[in-house]
Amino acid sequence: MRKITLLDIAKYANVSRTTASMVLNNKDISVSEETRNRILEAAKEFNYIPNSFARGLSTKKSYTIGFVIPDIENPFFAEMAKAIEIEAEKEGYSIILCNTFNSGKREEEYIRLLISKLVDGVILVASSKQNNSINMLNANEVPFVIVDRHIDDIEEDINGVFCDNEQGIKIGLDYLIKKECKNIAFIGSNKNEIISNSRLGYFCKIASKYNIFNQELIEEDEISLEGGIKATERLIDRNQKIDAIFYSSDVMAIGGIKFLIRKGFNIPKDINILGYDNIGICSFIEPELTSVAQPIYNMGKEAFALLMDIAKNNNNTKKVINLKPYLVERKTVK
Repeated sequence: MRKITLLDIAKYANVSRTTASMVLNNKDISVSEETRNRILEAAKEFNYIPNSFARGLSTKKSYTIGFVIPDIENPFFAEMAKAIEIEAEKEGYSIILCNTFNSGKREEEYIRLLISKLVDGVILVASSKQNNSINMLNANEVPFVIVDRHIDDIEEDINGVFCDNEQGIKIGLDYLIKKECKNIAFIGSNKNEIISNSRLGYFCKIASKYNIFNQELIEEDEISLEGGIKATERLIDRNQKIDAIFYSSDVMAIGGIKFLIRKGFNIPKDINILGYDNIGICSFIEPELTSVAQPIYNMGKEAFALLMDIAKNNNNTKKVINLKPYLVERKTVK
């Protein structure tokens, strides 16, 4: 059986090829509802799928964007991808999801791939402090938005959507202090953050201001369940007095909780736990995780809206959106 073409659909529906094309590509065209339905039914009956490449040649748009993330296993990025996909679908766009495994090299390879596929824009969660990704996007005039993670040396020349980490750390510390915690440990990321903008950096700054900073209560590891387990184990092995552990991500906190429960700790009776991000699973683990929340859906929604503003309107004005974190109190802090 030969491949069904647009001309076949047009003949079957008894319309011109141009009319069939415009209806199937959701273009504004003055045709009766009966004719429109006849074309759509023909396409459905013959399983015809419009050629997006050909459509792109005529419109100079691919109606596709790239979303580049460092770790698909982290529910934070999965939830953001869902938000972007929902918003993109409303505008007729599809998403190419690229997982870099926190590798700057893989990130650059994906950026090259997306550029070669003529995507209309890219939303990027950077994998490392410095690489050539931004230069490639700029050189090829591909609109892009940075989300969540800051990048060295280009803070003044980007479009970005971030959540205020400094305010988030302050919210968490103020909450723990209000709960009469004095010896507060912090477990943060060991890479891929600008020190001045990292949650660890802000914790050190604010805890020092509050006169509660203790270097012995600081640990770092990769942002993963395993990273949370290993960092918590090292922290507990120091035999320091700890009232609370503040984790820089919920994923690490969940790993830490697993280790502590296995060691016989009662949470929050023996030790308080505070996470960061407020991913969906926080409500489903036991005990339910108290967390400093980032508005994950809104971060994805704002990133997509900003990208569309740049791509559709050729808006060259750089814009950075800073969203506000907030506390979600559950069962891991007494």
